Amino acid sequence: MDPRLIIGTQVDSGDPAELLPTKFNRHTFWCGQSGSGKTYALGVVLEQLIGATRLPVVILDPNSDFARLGETRTDADPAAASAWASRSIRVLGPGGDEPLKIRFVDLPTRSRAAIMRLDPVMDPEFFNMALRVSEQVQGHTPTPEQFARWLRRDDDPDRRRFAMRLENLGILDWDIWAWGGRDASDVIDEEHDATVLDLGAFREPGEFKAAALSVLDHLWQNREQRRPRLIVIDEAHNLCSPDPQTPADRLLTERIVQIAAEGRKFGLWLVLSTQRPSKVHPNALSQCDNVALMRMNAPNDLAALAESFGFVPQDLLMRSPVFGQGQAIFAGGFTAAPQLVQMGARLTVEGGSDVPVPLR
Repeated sequence: MDPRLIIGTQVDSGDPAELLPTKFNRHTFWCGQSGSGKTYALGVVLEQLIGATRLPVVILDPNSDFARLGETRTDADPAAASAWASRSIRVLGPGGDEPLKIRFVDLPTRSRAAIMRLDPVMDPEFFNMALRVSEQVQGHTPTPEQFARWLRRDDDPDRRRFAMRLENLGILDWDIWAWGGRDASDVIDEEHDATVLDLGAFREPGEFKAAALSVLDHLWQNREQRRPRLIVIDEAHNLCSPDPQTPADRLLTERIVQIAAEGRKFGLWLVLSTQRPSKVHPNALSQCDNVALMRMNAPNDLAALAESFGFVPQDLLMRSPVFGQGQAIFAGGFTAAPQLVQMGARLTVEGGSDVPVPLR
């Protein structure tokens, strides 16, 4: 018999609520409005999954909600805390195991151009120039100063324009670049039980998108290795919009939709978590076979969910606006039957919690 993940209790019967860990080999959509307990509940399920399987989990964490995933709560059961301590949890970012870094010169050419805000249609000449310069860049691992000098050498006008654009946009000054050092993909390739990419502390908005793009590109480029990964994208509306505006946004959406459409056969499985399902690209949404739904009040979001996930019972869906905190519907392949669940307690410390109201 397959093992079960105990995630809480069924609201209507009081029986233990279970999920099938083997059925996370398909995409999962997770949603709930602010204050519903969405991120906390997701943490409950991820803890159970990490503890019960050998499936490496990669978490893109824009709000630092999982930055303390390696730490157990002080009131945790000692046996459970000891078992958790044996898991390999890596947190990349400020205050984590090591800084979150990516190598500029190792990015695919299209991704590098997108980070430089170049569009192949709107900026054809400059984009083409960036392609040609990028071919020469491969294999170089200098410091930012050496890289800028290298681009300006030999008085090559294309290289000079490339360098000028990087400098004008301040991209070479971003904290994200590893240059010749370790890259986030190096850590992911070590196949830890969980790797958290803490994206919440970068100075520039472009940095967290560059980090997400780098990791997703790497996983997709190496898909033929068929090394299973669960890719958790919290606040997925920030990376997979139905109406992306910038070149980097468009490339991120394209990559996530591509993984949603084709990733299962390569062992790349998504968990897309958001407060607003209508703000996630429908081509990614439609590929999800598992659903976790917490409190939702917006009629257009409920309508989008009903249209996309016909296997969620209508009576349960209509109860969503009055769900209590920490209550969720689970439906799809990872549960034997749709169920309404009161989520259990977290084992690890929750990061990114709300700032308390100061009192006199």
